[in-house]
Amino acid sequence: MRRLLEIGIALLLPIVLWAEIPRQSSAGGGDEILKKAEDAMNAPKDRTASVKLTLIDKDGNSKVRQIKMWQLGKEKRLIRFLSPADVKGVGFLVLSDNEMYLYMPAFKKIRRIASHVKNESFMGTDFSYNDIGKCQYTNDFTAETKEETEKEYVLELTPTPKSDVDYAKLIMWVDKANYIPSKIQFYNKKGTLLKVMENEDTEKIDGYWTPRKMIMKNLKTGHKTIMELATVVHDTGLKEDMFSKRMLKRAE
Repeated sequence: MRRLLEIGIALLLPIVLWAEIPRQSSAGGGDEILKKAEDAMNAPKDRTASVKLTLIDKDGNSKVRQIKMWQLGKEKRLIRFLSPADVKGVGFLVLSDNEMYLYMPAFKKIRRIASHVKNESFMGTDFSYNDIGKCQYTNDFTAETKEETEKEYVLELTPTPKSDVDYAKLIMWVDKANYIPSKIQFYNKKGTLLKVMENEDTEKIDGYWTPRKMIMKNLKTGHKTIMELATVVHDTGLKEDMFSKRMLKRAE
């Protein structure tokens, strides 16, 4: 009887140990999947979009703002507010993850966004300056595949020691069909789920997978921000000199 028990344990042990080994995704490790997602989000040479921003508070009251966005490559981004009047002319320039500028027409001055400000709300929205300006997650995070379903990879992103992000971790759902993230959860330093972003209405535009709607919800305040692409075009030949402090001050 004892001999049979020993044989049974010997047969079961490899199965148990195999179950404990993290299973490698067929698409590679977490960092590789994150890189593919980053490449998918930044695939166009350039992008120009007209965007409707809707800010909705916990009571359902809403404010609408119109902005225009330009992006060149993976890093450079320019945003200009078109309406309403109280924010018209406000500009935001991203030259890299570490170099961002804000222009406020009322003061006629350009202010560089300091590291400790990057995690604050961008113009009253539920996106931080870092959320809006960040184009390359692999600069600040390492990724581990936590789960794989038939349609998605679920990644856990952990900040690198040198990153200046104010999140303890992100959980990202990546669509297997196009590598565009469908949802991202943002956890604060205490490990509490702070915000959730969802990408909706993803479609191919000019040959590139593009979410037409992004919804960011702040679970603490009940506030949410909806970004909807009214128009978007790709690869129009935007030039480097457009992404400059001189252009940041230019009126639309």
